[in-house]
This record gives sequence, structure tokens and C-alpha cells, in this order.
Amino acid sequence: MRQAEGGLRERKKRETRQALAEAALRLALAKGADHVTVEEIAEAADVSVRTFFNYFPHKEHAILGRDPEHLERALDRMRTAPADESPLTTMWHVVSDVLTNLEREGELSRRGELIMSSPTLLYQLMMSSFDDERQLTAALAERMGEPPASVRPALVVSTAGAACRVAMELHKAAPDRPVRELVAESFQLLAEGIDPRFEPTTKGHS
Repeated sequence: MRQAEGGLRERKKRETRQALAEAALRLALAKGADHVTVEEIAEAADVSVRTFFNYFPHKEHAILGRDPEHLERALDRMRTAPADESPLTTMWHVVSDVLTNLEREGELSRRGELIMSSPTLLYQLMMSSFDDERQLTAALAERMGEPPASVRPALVVSTAGAACRVAMELHKAAPDRPVRELVAESFQLLAEGIDPRFEPTTKGHS
């Protein structure tokens, strides 16, 4: 009985978070992110302002659809990846899972375009992404058996994040190219080496 009640509470929490995120995105698309208030989001989701702050620290996180469960799933995927899976492949699966969720909800293009048109949202996305990347880097370093200050796991995680941000920006300029396609191309370039002829020291330069 207690397990059923716990499951029901968790489902209700997920539904409330989703309702707030959907209301925030809908209002931001209609009015512009800077002109939406927490009070309007809470009213549209039929909850109190106090309830809003139980789920999101501010309206930007609601518009971005920030959900702690997404990071937990990514960390779990990182920790349970097959031993012979390359670090970049693991990051691709993490990113692909996020894209699949957004595609299923039909929010990928709308939210991406909104973020790229709002300096405030872009800043908040980058700040929250930095925190996510720190946790993902720690998990990847542990899985790779490398110390926390190692460059490779940090670079794998941060370049994967950069690939997603580049894809969203390019999709805004070329909406006929799906975000997933752009992300996949970016990962392929990372895997191949974006500049195999890189020479930090060349003739005539010190």
C-alpha cells in the first residue's frame, strides 16, 4: 500500500513539473521570455506560486524545462555503460536520450529557437549546463579510472555540450536541418578529429 502511495506521489510530482514546464514554454512563446511572470505560469498550471518554487528556482528554469531526473538518468547511463564503450559513445547515448525525450514531447525546435532568441535564457542554459557538465565529468572520470583533474573526460563532456549548442544555433539559421542530424554530424567530426593537421608550432612562429 505504501509503495503504491509513493508511486502515486511521484507520478503527481512529475505531472505537476511537466504542467509547469509546458505552461512556462507556452507563455514564453506567446509573450516573450522576459515578459512572463512566475505568477502567470503558476496560474496557467493551476497551482500556487509556492508550489512553483517547490519545482523550479526561477521562471527561466521552468521555461528551459529543467528536470533533475534527466541528469540522474544521464549519470546512471554514464556509470552503467559497457566497459568497452568509448567515452564519446557514452556521451552520444546520453545526448541522444535527451533529444529523444524532447522530440517525443514536440518541444525540441520550439524551445531551442526560444533559447537562442533570448540572451537571458541562453545565459541560464549555459550556467546550468556547466553544473551538469561538472557532475558528468566526475562520473566519466571515475568510470575511465582517471583522477578528477584529468583533461580527457572533461573535454569529452564539454565538447559534447558544445556540439549541442552549435546544433541549436545552426538549426535556427537552417531550420530544414533537424537538430539531431546536426548533433550527429558534430559528434562524428569530434570522433574523427576536427583538425588532424593541427600544429601548435609551425615554421615562422614561435
